Amino acid sequence: MRKTLIGDGLAEADMLDDAALVAAQSALSRLGGEVPDLAFVFVSGGTPDEAASALLAAREHLGARTVIGCSADGVMGRGRGVEGRACVSVWAAVLPEVTVRSFHLEVMRDAETTAVMGTPSARSTDVVGVLLGDPWSFPAEGFLQGLPNVLHGLPLAGGMASGSTYRGDTRLLLNEHIYDRGAVGIVLGGAVSAQVVVSQGCRPVGQPMAVTAVDGLRIRGLASRSALDQAIDVVDSLDDEDRAMAIAGLQLGIALDEYSEEHEHGDFLVRSILGADRADGSIALGQAVPVGSTVQFQLRDEAAAHTDLSQTLSSLRDGGMFEQCAGALLIASNGRGQGLFASADHDIEVVRLGLGTDRVAGFFADGEIGPAGGRNHLHGNSATVLAFG
Repeated sequence: MRKTLIGDGLAEADMLDDAALVAAQSALSRLGGEVPDLAFVFVSGGTPDEAASALLAAREHLGARTVIGCSADGVMGRGRGVEGRACVSVWAAVLPEVTVRSFHLEVMRDAETTAVMGTPSARSTDVVGVLLGDPWSFPAEGFLQGLPNVLHGLPLAGGMASGSTYRGDTRLLLNEHIYDRGAVGIVLGGAVSAQVVVSQGCRPVGQPMAVTAVDGLRIRGLASRSALDQAIDVVDSLDDEDRAMAIAGLQLGIALDEYSEEHEHGDFLVRSILGADRADGSIALGQAVPVGSTVQFQLRDEAAAHTDLSQTLSSLRDGGMFEQCAGALLIASNGRGQGLFASADHDIEVVRLGLGTDRVAGFFADGEIGPAGGRNHLHGNSATVLAFG
């Protein structure tokens, strides 16, 4: 009987095509001669054309039935993370009795509306999906908000391609095709044991508060005081180290269940505070927050991000969905890596240790996709893990 097998590969080389072949061979070497049913390829460095060539070179060498991937400014595999250099990461899997459906999403716009074409229809056997998008052209947040009406709330892992300086520089791979816009994805169904988790890497400060006044994307009132005054009070209550961190980038967590009496680890959808207005005492977010929502200020630092990822993996491992992890796909923010930790290896090392598997690969994304509170969201500065039993 065939069993689930997962392999990962990582290779650096002056020529990206050469790195693609080495990484693909490395991943295949862990599959016992089996042809992979699914493979992911991630390419960092080089020009857009060189990235496209490497994506296709890896796809040809892998011979997998379905191949998906993208360009990035950093990749992970074989226990290492590489940022800002020419490198290719490959993740390949033998998935017996699992169906794999692939799709490309095209964005159509006119003066008044935006439509996403190509979303696959839902099937009762669907288990999980993966979505990779172009940050310049694909409206990920809006698409994910409407997803429950299309794919019946199917949990998604994924992220936005990174590393592109200009519109049109992104390269997305789906089988034999290269795209420079939209999104590509897969839906896995059948006898697949897989689960998606997201680590947002924050810790709460202050107390939960109710939103009492809003104006569009601005929160004007928290607990019947100005939102800015509440933020200042929280910052002033912190020690010197935390205060400096809050001034550099205070976050706001929006409770996923405002009716809960207690809010703990993983109970908030974290969003960055984009600005404040002293004139009306408001703070600005990138999304609307309804009056009556429960929120709490949050801090993100190296220690909090490490602890949150470790706890998230522990909860997944102890949840009992599968006895042993065969491997995992990791999509981490490009704001993590060396920018947050001492090493770009941090997240992949923690995932390998936390799940008890050395078959992990992925990339550093410009926005991470994963579920929180039963719905898919576009996150920032987070880590999404798709683990396979």
